[in-house]
Amino acid sequence: MLNYQPDAHFEIKMWDMEYLKTPHRALLARIYQPQGEGPFPVVLDLHGGAWNNKNRLANAPMDEALAKSGVLVVAVDMSLAPEAPYPSCVQEASFAVRWLKTNASLWHGDPTTLGLLGSSSGGHVAQLLAMRPDYLPYHLHPLPDSQCANLHITYVATRSPISDPWARFRQAEKMKREHMIKNSHTFFNPWESIHEANPQEMLNRKDPVALPPMLIMQGQLDDNVIPIIQETFCASYRAAGGECQLEIFENASHEWVATPSVQTDLSHQVLKLFIQRQLHSARRV
Repeated sequence: MLNYQPDAHFEIKMWDMEYLKTPHRALLARIYQPQGEGPFPVVLDLHGGAWNNKNRLANAPMDEALAKSGVLVVAVDMSLAPEAPYPSCVQEASFAVRWLKTNASLWHGDPTTLGLLGSSSGGHVAQLLAMRPDYLPYHLHPLPDSQCANLHITYVATRSPISDPWARFRQAEKMKREHMIKNSHTFFNPWESIHEANPQEMLNRKDPVALPPMLIMQGQLDDNVIPIIQETFCASYRAAGGECQLEIFENASHEWVATPSVQTDLSHQVLKLFIQRQLHSARRV
């Protein structure tokens, strides 16, 4: 029986493998497997990088910390906007969910527990998948020889997610950050998709959405995705009937988890406790 204890400690095995080949390149997955019989809860990590940069290794310290507590963590590459704009990375993440649900048991993971972990733009992708699990445009890539078509996830945990891409774009304009402005224009092509693929605006429009439990970890000093964006989103998510836990980390900027610190350690603990609570709630249901 699955009994996740956040304070447990496991040795882990790490390796890379190809999970999807696109017209642009092969996309790799980094598997972080706790060494034990399991079954272990499963997390799919979606990297940040403003949709234009980084890869599966971007969140490695958090992924390792989570795996060492007894979670099968799989972090995946996604196409970058210069290769392919929206919705390519969301379509690849959709495939990764189905692929991981199909293969998790090979690495002693319980596929029924799968949750999403996303940072910054990866948090945006995670929110889109969690809120639109049956949205056909996201399910481009078939999974051969698999019966797994269920995209529903147990929870979504995020760090500095771009919950409102339009508000974040306006913040980049305000700060005169030309590279961030360009990143949005490169990814949201056509430009109107910045509103179609906007979790906050989906709630504002009262689109039919799923509302799995969500964690948002936000830096107090973040001037990229500012705290009010998350506060507004959480209020809207709760008003729509969902559970949204917002944790503000004092004196923390956008990417505070990239370096060791007391606040980084605290973010790992908050994440583990959130996962434990969601697994416990799922068991009761």
